[in-house]
Amino acid sequence: MKKLLLSTVLMVSLSSVFAQDNEKEGLKKSMEAAGKAIDTTKLGWNRGGNFTFLFNQSAFNNEWLAGGTSNVAGNIGINYDYNYSSKTAVWDNKLMIAYGLTKLKDQDVTKSDDRLEFNSLYGKKAGQSNWYYSAFLNFKTQMDSGFDTKTGVKTSHFFSPAYLQVGPGMLWKKSDNLKVNIAPATSRVIFVHDEFTKDLPEGTNYFGVKPNETTRFEFGAAVNAYYKLTLIENVTMENILNLYSNYLDNPQNIDIDYQMNLVMKINKYMSANVSLQAIYDDNAIKAGNVAPHVQFREVFGLGVNFGF
Repeated sequence: MKKLLLSTVLMVSLSSVFAQDNEKEGLKKSMEAAGKAIDTTKLGWNRGGNFTFLFNQSAFNNEWLAGGTSNVAGNIGINYDYNYSSKTAVWDNKLMIAYGLTKLKDQDVTKSDDRLEFNSLYGKKAGQSNWYYSAFLNFKTQMDSGFDTKTGVKTSHFFSPAYLQVGPGMLWKKSDNLKVNIAPATSRVIFVHDEFTKDLPEGTNYFGVKPNETTRFEFGAAVNAYYKLTLIENVTMENILNLYSNYLDNPQNIDIDYQMNLVMKINKYMSANVSLQAIYDDNAIKAGNVAPHVQFREVFGLGVNFGF
């Protein structure tokens, strides 16, 4: 009887242990399945962007002793992302459009911003890490004519200049908000209109394009980095860095294009926005032998912000 009782207790205990193990194993599999289900919600197409309108205005009457010039300015901007992701590939697309005008009292209307840029980056998974085999395309130009502020002479217009870059490389992507693409074999073509090069003196250039020509071909290395972060609640900062070195002509002179977009959200439709851009390109010079300089642009304003 004692042996029978002991055997029964032992069998019950073993059954309990096996049941617990099966329960733990089942719970583990359920959690893993849930995790995979959560991950798959990020797959497929994800799109989103913002439309921003900024307005600035200052007015002074003739009796205002401290001095000042009445002015009015407006800027519009579109920043739109259209991204695709699967278990083995990613395809990120970004469109940025910006245009602004400023009017000072007793002066003509001038541009304060003018950009049209499209980026497309495709990556194929390389192993189980955050690395991808990649290919990218970048196109940027402007939409309106630009004029020398001192002489009033037209210096640029739509598609003059325009830049097109394409090349294979390696992409490191942690998330949609943090990624770096390295492309050591990148082709770049600069397009300009012949009206800016037909009368150029020999030995000079227009954005790197020689007299009586309309294109310039370059081959080099490109590094493109993107980082978006939340500084504090309702304040986000977007950083975009593009580097390029031309193997065929002064590879030590690296072209730099850095953009920073800061959005300080007030409510669903209102925000304060700061946009900064710094460019260094030793080919980005006006007609003639003018030494290149760092180009700097800053736009700040309180405006309407729509997400879509």
